[in-house]
Amino acid sequence: MDINRRSISILALVLIIGAMLGTLLGNLLGAILPDGVVRDFFLTGIGFDLAGMVGDQNGVITLNLIVLKLQFGLSLYFNFTSIIGLATAYYFLRYFR
Repeated sequence: MDINRRSISILALVLIIGAMLGTLLGNLLGAILPDGVVRDFFLTGIGFDLAGMVGDQNGVITLNLIVLKLQFGLSLYFNFTSIIGLATAYYFLRYFR
């Protein structure tokens, strides 16, 4: 096994953290900036409701076992700064081998 190879879980974790930090930065910038086009640019994003594609209308898959009720759902939301966060995390992963 090559020492320079990283596991998929580490890569996914770093990319998810990068996207979360980018989204947080975008929301903070959106809260600071006054109303206008620039604020809308930072706050507007694309959301995916993965459970809503399969389950009921509210995006939650429900498994009712009478005694136990389980609910599953997954939503993803990307805005401009979360994509910048993903790219920055990927750059740092490639830079720090």
